[in-house]
This record gives sequence, C-alpha cells and structure tokens, in this order.
Amino acid sequence: MFDYSNYIVRDPKICGGQPVLRGTRVLLRTVLASLADGDSIEQILASFPTLTRDQVSAVIAFAAASAEEDLPTSGTPA
Repeated sequence: MFDYSNYIVRDPKICGGQPVLRGTRVLLRTVLASLADGDSIEQILASFPTLTRDQVSAVIAFAAASAEEDLPTSGTPA
C-alpha cells in the first residue's frame, strides 16, 4: 500500500488541526469529497494546481487505511 505518512500532516496552527496535505492548506476531506462527487484525479489536479498526483494518491491510501480500521472484521452487520 502507498505510504501516505510523508504527505499528510496535522498541525493545530494550520486549518484548526484538520489533516491537510503537507505544504498546502488543502484539506483531505476536500479531496475526498471531490473523489466522492466523481471527479477524476486529473480534475482534482486541475482544480488544485499545487497538488501532485502522489499527494492525491496519499489521500486515497489514507482513506483506505482508515476504512480498514473502522470496518468489522467478521460477519455481516446486523
């Protein structure tokens, strides 16, 4: 899996401590919302020209890892 740890930071002085992409003020939730709306990586890069493809990949990897932690490990939810 893609190592996102070098791309994502939380700093109480930046955007109230919400996770952002390092060196930017672009929130992870903003990128995730764009993906959820059906935007392609190319569209996101066009909308946020300071971002790189690796940064967007880091957001996706972070979301995947977060979802893995939150999903039940066995059985079907009732």
